[in-house]
Amino acid sequence: MSQTPKTLVIFDVDGTLVYSETRDSQCFARTYQTIYGKSFPTIDWNRYPDVTDTVIFDSVIREHFQRAVDPEEVDIFQHHFVQGLQEMRVENPQDFRMVPAARDLVDHLHDDPDMLVGLATGGWRRPALFKLDYVKVNTEPMYKSFADGKYTRTAIIGEVLEQVEALAVPIQKVIYIGDASWDVRTTRAMQMPFVGIRWRGDHATLQNLGAKQVITDYQDFGAFKKALHLAEPPAQHGG
Repeated sequence: MSQTPKTLVIFDVDGTLVYSETRDSQCFARTYQTIYGKSFPTIDWNRYPDVTDTVIFDSVIREHFQRAVDPEEVDIFQHHFVQGLQEMRVENPQDFRMVPAARDLVDHLHDDPDMLVGLATGGWRRPALFKLDYVKVNTEPMYKSFADGKYTRTAIIGEVLEQVEALAVPIQKVIYIGDASWDVRTTRAMQMPFVGIRWRGDHATLQNLGAKQVITDYQDFGAFKKALHLAEPPAQHGG
C-alpha cells in the first residue's frame, strides 16, 4: 500500500525557535576573547564567508593565528561557550526566550501524521540543543543537522534531506523556516520553499530580500499552515 506524501518542515534555531537579544553572539565573542586573549573581530555574522559556527570560528582562528583549527580546541571552546550561556541565562533570564508558541507549534507538527519535522542550524549541536532544551522545545523526534564538521548551511540542510530520504517516505514539499538574510540566500540557492519569521514584526527585512511568506510568531496555527501551503523559494531578484 502506497504511503501518503508528507510535508517536511525544517526549522532554524536562533531567532526562529528561540531568541536571546544577541546575548548568545556576545557570549561567543566573550568566550573567544577569554580563551585566546584577542579581540573578536565582529558579531555581524554577514561578514563571514558562511554563517555557521564552524566557519566563524575557523575564520577568526586563521585571521589571528594563520593556522587551521584543531578539533580538540573546538571541543574546549564549545564547553566554555555553553558554560557562558548558562551563566548569562542566570544573570539575564529575560533575554533567553522561546519565540511565542514555538513549543506548541512543534508539538502540533509532531502529532500531525502528514508532517515531518527537521532541525537544521548553523550552530553547533551542543549549544543549539542547550538553548532548545531550556525552552522545552521537543527535538527528540526531529531529523537534525548542525554545523559540527560542516562549513555551509546548504550542507547542513542537505543532511536533513538525506536523513529523510533514507526513510523511503514520499515527500510532497520541503519548507525551511528561518529568520535571517542568510536563510533567504540559502533557500534561494537551493530553490527550497521558505517561510520567514521575524518575532519583532519587521517582516520587510526578509521581504525586501525576496521572501514571499513572513510571519511574526507561531501563535496563529492557521496562519502558519497557510504560509506553509503558499511557501515558495525566495524571489531571484532579492538582494
